[in-house]
Amino acid sequence: MDTLVRAGAVTNFFEVAEGLGLNPQPLLREARLSRALLCDPDQRVSVNACARLLEQAAQAAHCETFGLRMAESRQLSDFGVMSLLISQQPTLRDALATIIRYRHLVNESLAILLEEAGKVAIIRQEVVLDTPSRQASELAVGVTFRLCRALLGPHWHPLNVNFTHAAPADLQVHRRLFGCPLEFDCEFNGITCLAGDLDAPIPTADPGMARYAQRFVDTLPRVNAPSIGRDVRSAVYLMLPMGRATCEGVAQGLGMSLRTMQRQLDEAGETFTDILNEVRRELARRYVENPQYSLLRVAELLGYGSASSFTRWFSTQFGEAPVTWRRRHGAHAPQHAQGNP
Repeated sequence: MDTLVRAGAVTNFFEVAEGLGLNPQPLLREARLSRALLCDPDQRVSVNACARLLEQAAQAAHCETFGLRMAESRQLSDFGVMSLLISQQPTLRDALATIIRYRHLVNESLAILLEEAGKVAIIRQEVVLDTPSRQASELAVGVTFRLCRALLGPHWHPLNVNFTHAAPADLQVHRRLFGCPLEFDCEFNGITCLAGDLDAPIPTADPGMARYAQRFVDTLPRVNAPSIGRDVRSAVYLMLPMGRATCEGVAQGLGMSLRTMQRQLDEAGETFTDILNEVRRELARRYVENPQYSLLRVAELLGYGSASSFTRWFSTQFGEAPVTWRRRHGAHAPQHAQGNP
């Protein structure tokens, strides 16, 4: 089932497309979208259609940073009515928790997870699509960065920004937007910052206004029907590379008991095992095609204790050994174009 998102998710598409000399009309027709639809930020559109539009535009413009250019001029107000509730939260941690809680009103295809380890925190992100999209991933990370900067002020800088894909040929746009070290060919998409940043106070916070905004937001209807399968799938995407994608871990991450999660999956005609295997297949393709990862590391990221057990699973799923798949798909050579401002 295709997820519908606010058309505001592709704010600035036309400005970037026309700035790069593109005629967006043929691209819109191919994606089965329209200018009128996308110009109303509160209209609901297919997230997969939007991702295809971004990829086609990037290809047509020969611009690897199309999605990131869209993120450059994002404002907090582009979150629609949610912007008021987000801006009134006391800390960045609360603001991100609000986005996660009300994901169905912002972008239900975007999975976010906060991970803390000592003095470091990671804001992990995954755009759950039918086909992985570099442009959608960079847009999402760029928008989250702009959100954090808008809430904490222009002097906030993360430790680094991470992407699972390879570095582009030109890092100028990345350096201009993020102004911090960049890491590509990583195990996750997201932002690494000091854990203390999560509890930094937001200057605009107003408890009274926050209560008012929350009462209003709680009255808004959701467009996509609630889907336990979609929620579990999003959680598995984020938690599998962390080694935490067990039934118990995912249920806990979703804030429900294991029994409740399994009952809801049964009622929806889905199983945790099937969802886990589906996500494993998607991530396996991503990791195996990237020679930056040894097959032992790929096995670990996908939850296998040894390369041999992973190889047996992969061969069953794809009809050939991972080393053969990697060779046949002509994976790119490792790139170490890590950027610094």
